[in-house]
Amino acid sequence: MASDSDILVLTTGGTIDKQYFDALSEYAITESIIARMLEVARVAHAFRIEEVMRKDSLDIAEADRADLVARVAAAPEKRIIITHGTDTMTETARALAGIPGKTIALTGALTPARFAESDAAFNLGMAFACVQTAAPGVYIAMSGQVFDGTRVRKDREAGRFVATGDL
Repeated sequence: MASDSDILVLTTGGTIDKQYFDALSEYAITESIIARMLEVARVAHAFRIEEVMRKDSLDIAEADRADLVARVAAAPEKRIIITHGTDTMTETARALAGIPGKTIALTGALTPARFAESDAAFNLGMAFACVQTAAPGVYIAMSGQVFDGTRVRKDREAGRFVATGDL
């Protein structure tokens, strides 16, 4: 049984879980690598992982977001990490913003976790630190920074997230 001090990790797909098979293939979202990443990192804090979907974030519909919001609201855990594609991460963060009493961090990767030079492990580690130390709210943990999830946007040209004013 989950404790409210445990961390719930919800996976939705995105680049973090993409795999590239060969030069003639396109990236495909495959079975999540998050459990393996946490095992390799020797994460000692209690957590559980639940797969919600395997989608590129551009394919996440409003019904998918509504399901994700319902899962987060119903979860016994107060600390929640969501792995998510970066293209619509901010939209999902805004959808989650109305959930009281939970510390939620969305994270992902600009390069698949299966690549040697990926930002995935660092970002996931940032999200674990964020949900353990931040006040209840919704955050985006990417590229060594933690952003208010309602005041951030992805700068596609720079390949990173940047803080904004009120959206």
